[in-house]
Amino acid sequence: MVTIKKKAVHNPLAEYIERLQTGDALVPDNPENVLEVVGILKSYGVVLDAYSKNLNYIAEHQFLIFFPFFKYFNGEVSFQKLLRHWWHNRINFEYAEYCMKAMMWHGGGGLDTYLDTKEFQERAQAVITAKFKNNPLILGINQLFPDFLTENLRVSAYYTGLGQFWRVMADMFLNLSDRYDRGEIKSIPQVVEHIKAGLVANASNPITYAVKIRGEVYEIIPKSVGLTFLADTAIPYVEAVFFRGTPFHGTVSYNAQGYQIPPDQTRFQYGALYADPLPIGGAGIPPTLLMQDMRHYLPEYLHEVYRRSLRGEDDLRVQICMSFQKSMFCVTTATILGLMPYRLDTKDPNEEKGNQVYLEKWMSRLETSRLLDVNK
Repeated sequence: MVTIKKKAVHNPLAEYIERLQTGDALVPDNPENVLEVVGILKSYGVVLDAYSKNLNYIAEHQFLIFFPFFKYFNGEVSFQKLLRHWWHNRINFEYAEYCMKAMMWHGGGGLDTYLDTKEFQERAQAVITAKFKNNPLILGINQLFPDFLTENLRVSAYYTGLGQFWRVMADMFLNLSDRYDRGEIKSIPQVVEHIKAGLVANASNPITYAVKIRGEVYEIIPKSVGLTFLADTAIPYVEAVFFRGTPFHGTVSYNAQGYQIPPDQTRFQYGALYADPLPIGGAGIPPTLLMQDMRHYLPEYLHEVYRRSLRGEDDLRVQICMSFQKSMFCVTTATILGLMPYRLDTKDPNEEKGNQVYLEKWMSRLETSRLLDVNK
């Protein structure tokens, strides 16, 4: 008996559902796309390595500091480094903070839930007391405004949560590039499989957070809480940064009477999968910082492709953004396939139906994304 899978006839992205059902990716498989995706992820991996180290440094060494002037210096302050910082000859760590704030604002996952528990408040209070035990002024302020310092530690928890997530992703993307250089990666499905395998392998990595005060270690997120890489950082990150994001200043009106921003943040579609690459380079567009960082670490084979384009390097940041979106659809493919409720090759009709409904929901969210554009 031949089993015919039900087609999503009412979904404008039905073609992509069929692609995923056969193990293909949301991005077409051809040598040009493989080169572009792997090359941009190589550059992104280098940048994420720097972002991750800085986020973890801020969480562990700049917590409860009200004016952290040197938080981007990773503890290595010098006059030369200060000059490079003022001249903006540096990694733009502000973009990392933008992503962290987006994650914190949109919430979701076990990290968000834990930060509202009584256990976290008790652990935070112990850290606050230890940090300011010789500072009656701050302790007095803490009595008057009991949520102020606790909220600072919530922010620090998101710094380390995103830092630990990006640590895994940076290593994953750099390893992908190494495998490509060795000739092991030759297709988009292989790229997706590499990312999916990395997500699965690190899924249960514990997310913890501890700080040291006067030689004593204080656990803010102990291992016993049970926070893990995939459920509590990866999925909330995809939701907050890939899908929802935040409105870019200068592109929409923040005036409530303008009704240009949805009142319900679950309807936000400002994430990486939806953003128009053309405004990249304009003021108030946070991804400009990321594209600027990645341009410094482009592998030569990808840089040469950009040089041969119609405008050469005049619109380099826009070209980088377009490549980056392709790569993020590959990451999204890996996420979708990795979270499938049932095996892709299942023969059970009920399980096939469950997978069909699952994929239709994903495609419904991607209807207004840049998916069709990256497939042109």
